[in-house]
Amino acid sequence: MAGEEVILLSVYPSMFSMRVRIALAEKGVKYELKEEDLTNKSLLLLEMNPVHKKVPVLIHNGKPILESLIIVQYIDEVWHDKNPLEPSDPYERAQARFWADFIDKKVFDPARGIWATKGEEQEAAKKEFIEILKILEGELGEKPYFGGETFGLVDVALIPLYSWFYAFETCGNFKIESQCPKLVAWAKFCMQRESVSQSLSDPHSVYDTVLFLKKMFGIESITTQCSIFLL
Repeated sequence: MAGEEVILLSVYPSMFSMRVRIALAEKGVKYELKEEDLTNKSLLLLEMNPVHKKVPVLIHNGKPILESLIIVQYIDEVWHDKNPLEPSDPYERAQARFWADFIDKKVFDPARGIWATKGEEQEAAKKEFIEILKILEGELGEKPYFGGETFGLVDVALIPLYSWFYAFETCGNFKIESQCPKLVAWAKFCMQRESVSQSLSDPHSVYDTVLFLKKMFGIESITTQCSIFLL
């Protein structure tokens, strides 16, 4: 769209910010990326998201859109002429939204627990995390993407988690691929898309961020003080 202004307020290791970057890349939308320091939030972030004060925030012609899945759906509706992310069939679209919502509600708390806790609490988080991944693996089945032959909303919702797998495995001393091989194969297949490979954070940089957080805040206080980096 000629003359439009698109700005993304983001944080590099944030899985939720990665979702928006992928969606914009899929649509071929040019935008200005503004990386936020969430220990010193910008006036623009506070103005555009005064309620939650979190990223990502998409600013389209001066108007803010909040919450990553809502932003992805907005992008799909506004730039609807290229690479649709949601199915046109109402039932299939409802199913995709269900699984995207499932990911938001079920995946991230145990994922955070893997690197932000220790001992029995960490072991419980690892167990819950793998159980949830297996449910998602069952939904994926033998399909190349969650929506079948087309890369879509559920793929966008979940694939950013893959950039954190190295940090999870290193902190938790376990291997995800040995327990969820189909899901890891799906992630590697998604990485063949330029929109994904160019939008995901580097796994080793993510791990470095985790180490920094552990050192700065101490492992016991990470969960409450540093969950912003997953948002």
